[in-house]
Amino acid sequence: MGSIFKFKQFEVNQAGCAMKINTDGVLLGAIVQKNDAKQILDIGTGTGVIALMLAQRFPNAMVDAVEIDESAASAASANFSNSDFSERVKSHHFPIALYNTDVKYDLIVSNPPYFVNDLKNPEQRKGIARHADENFFELLLLKISELLADDGCSWLILPVKQAEFVVERASSFNLALGERISICSDESKPVFRHIICLQRKVVETKVSNFFIYESEKVYTADYKRLLKDFLLAF
Repeated sequence: MGSIFKFKQFEVNQAGCAMKINTDGVLLGAIVQKNDAKQILDIGTGTGVIALMLAQRFPNAMVDAVEIDESAASAASANFSNSDFSERVKSHHFPIALYNTDVKYDLIVSNPPYFVNDLKNPEQRKGIARHADENFFELLLLKISELLADDGCSWLILPVKQAEFVVERASSFNLALGERISICSDESKPVFRHIICLQRKVVETKVSNFFIYESEKVYTADYKRLLKDFLLAF
């Protein structure tokens, strides 16, 4: 396939990035909702695909993208520069713990590392991209709480176990679960990801399921509708 992934309105060069474009990131970029977001933060941007999707979806927004890996941050910066959204998207090479700004974000998104306390990947950079412990999620919640506007929201995509941990700890950081979308491959398969929305205000949680496939290799109408503005296949 090569290192270039072409979308309808932009393309992403993945060369040198430990973690490539995947379904998790594309789903998150397409599913998040926030009316009239003006300031957006993508934590752990990797190739920059989610930041670019959000720049496309929110034409009045400025998008900051933070990435700890130097090579990935450089690739994201180049992808931003080569896009039609170059004036509104900026890459920052920082660990999120060291990222400080006076900006309060309407929308914060992250497709973070998620294998908490699991066997580490022998390839170090991929390990950074995919592995984290409970302290990482505590830090992530702390930074979201620090950087989120009072009426803002934060959307994360995580495996079930990690999503449950984050939701359980959220109240300690003045955050509450506003929405949870359970992602399944198809109706016969168990949930393998949760997309969760955290916000300041405590409300009754909106809960739904989302199925990727109708049958083997056949996407659901919902999946195609969600991604029709991005993927060339639709």
